[in-house]
Order: sequence, then structure tokens, then C-alpha cells
Amino acid sequence: MASEPAITGHYTSGDLLARLNAALTDDGADPDHPTLEALAPYDQFHGRGLAATEELAGMLSISASDHILDVGSGIGGPARYFADRFGCRVTGIDLTAEFCEVARHLTGLTGLDDRISYEVGNALDMPFADGAFDGAYSMNVSMNIEDKTGLYLEIHRVLKSDAWLALSELAQGPGGEVEYPTPWSLTADASFLATPDETRERLEAAGFLVECLDDATEATLASGAQARAIVEAGGKPPHRAVGLIHGDLAPGMMKTMSRAVADGQLVPIEVICRKAR
Repeated sequence: MASEPAITGHYTSGDLLARLNAALTDDGADPDHPTLEALAPYDQFHGRGLAATEELAGMLSISASDHILDVGSGIGGPARYFADRFGCRVTGIDLTAEFCEVARHLTGLTGLDDRISYEVGNALDMPFADGAFDGAYSMNVSMNIEDKTGLYLEIHRVLKSDAWLALSELAQGPGGEVEYPTPWSLTADASFLATPDETRERLEAAGFLVECLDDATEATLASGAQARAIVEAGGKPPHRAVGLIHGDLAPGMMKTMSRAVADGQLVPIEVICRKAR
């Protein structure tokens, strides 16, 4: 089992905001007044980036009066997207303090800090009251969490009755063991993958009714092919979050992950479920 310092150390650089500001400047954007569009290549730290966030949001019914939870909120891209699109309140929680610091900074610059807040904390023991949220989502987070039943039970606890939970994750596929490094771990020591069937079973055991569990492999492979075509034509990759966070390690990580999806070692899944009891 990986320790919290080992996991946070994988994501912490100490100069993340400076590197983001330099990247935005290189793009021709003003780092002191960034738009959501300028941030999108960098702040959507999950497979298929903003497109996946948009698709997940489109599957949900959210009103401006809702208060929703982002489990593993990173530097806040999905939280800002949800708050801007629906006018709702969002609370994010992430184990990595630097992510939360940068998320707060960017949320303030984009004028959304009245609707979004971020907490540094462990998703297995969240500092929120029972039944506090109208819905929750988590995007490419559970791969670092060994106790997935504990994770789902804790999310279940903080949701209101009949509230929804949306997950976008990478599952263990039938193609064998995943090679490393990947964006979430340098070695297998901090990587905890479950199969799609195990994911369903653990969600149901925690008290969720799984309404859909979809295989997103085809969309993921198409997105990767599109990104490669853009780069080969001389453009910047559309999804640059892994490069921002992991620097020189990023190309190898992305190549390993792309190969794992193509070979069936990884299965991208999207899940919508509801608190059943």
C-alpha cells in the first residue's frame, strides 16, 4: 500500500504555478487574466481532457441550487467547468496541497471563487457532514486508492438521498498487467486498478445503484489519434496537463498508457450511479 506522502510526492513539483504561467504565456494567453478556454489544455488532468468533462456533464441533471463534490479535484478544471456551465456550487477535495493552492489561485482569477472551494484531504476520510452534497464526480482518481469500497462508502455518506455519482476512471483490462510509468504512478506500488465488474460490485456493495457503466476505449483511442495528428502537423497537443505536471517524464507516461489502452491492459470506463439507500 502506498503512503500519502508517496502519492502526493508523485504530483508535487513546488513550481507548478510558475510552469503553468510560462505555458500560458507561450500560448499567447495572459496568465494574470486566464480564460477557461486558455486553461482547458492544462487543467483537465484526465483522459480526453475537456471533451470527457463535457460529456460527463451532459449526462447529468444539475441545477444552480445544487452543491456538488469533486473527489480528487486536481488544479480545478472540472470544478470550474461545472460551476460555469450550471451556476452550481462545487467543493473539491484533493490529497495534494500544491494542486489545491493552484486551484484556488486560478479559480480566483477566473471569478468563480464565490461558487468553488477546495479542501486538502483524504477521500477516504472527508471533512464533510453526512448528506452534504446533491451529487459527486471523480475523474481518473481511484487508480491511486487501494480501498475502493472505503472510497465509495465515504462518498455515499456525504451524499443526499437519491443523489448521483459520476465516475470517469481507468480499469484493469483483460490484456494483462499494466507497464509503468503512467501519469498516476511510476511503479505498480502506488497503482490500484479494479476491473469494470469489480467496480460495479464495490459500488453496489457501498449502496449505489449503477445506472450505466460504459467502455470508453473507442473514444479514448480516437482522441489519442487526433492528438498525434495535430502534433505531427506541427501543432501543440490538445491535452497538455500530463506534460505540465510531470515534465520530461510525460511523453513516456503517455506512450505507455496509450499502448495499454490499445492492448486491452487498461479499459477507460464511465459510470453513472445513484445513492440507493
